[in-house]
Amino acid sequence: MASALLKYSVFTLLAVFATFWVAKASDPNILSDFIAPANSTSVDGNYFTFNGLRGIFSQTPPNFKVTKASMVEFPALNGQSVSIAVLQFPSGGVNPPHTHPRSAELLFLVQGSLEVGFIDTTNKLYNQTLQVGDMFIFPKGLVHFQYNADQANRTATAISAFGSANAGTISIPANVFTTGIDDAILAKAFKTDTATIQNIKVGLAPKA
Repeated sequence: MASALLKYSVFTLLAVFATFWVAKASDPNILSDFIAPANSTSVDGNYFTFNGLRGIFSQTPPNFKVTKASMVEFPALNGQSVSIAVLQFPSGGVNPPHTHPRSAELLFLVQGSLEVGFIDTTNKLYNQTLQVGDMFIFPKGLVHFQYNADQANRTATAISAFGSANAGTISIPANVFTTGIDDAILAKAFKTDTATIQNIKVGLAPKA
């Protein structure tokens, strides 16, 4: 148990260093050391500490799960141009095609295996099968995905680093099919019929 915790600690530390490597000037530069909370009179080490990932590696979610540490969850990141996310994939779990408009993503696989890929602006697919210890870069703004194709019920876990405190996520299925675009427009765009579009929308609707 101790060795497993040490392994994850080392991997997490490496991912944090990777975060700084991938960081670019996507966020505006600030003219102070850091951005303190509004109306604060004093700041101590607690402000710069995030414990929202404690115990996360002891959990096995039934579906794909992303746990973020961006400026929303960790306000001290505001102005620092860094953030991370922990991605957990049960067997068959998928992170659907999506983009991050404000940052590249550097993914570091710490458990299991993953099928990953992105599509460039010429519609060329770049894909790879990752093993533990591998990293893969998803360029800023390009559509990409991750999938745990393992059939032996093994979980995959990855840590993603971003060069922005708020990289943003645009999920292609959700943004296209759940935001009110007319069925007829989507049917023409995807060269299908409105009944098919409606079935897709039903499948993507939030479960009660």
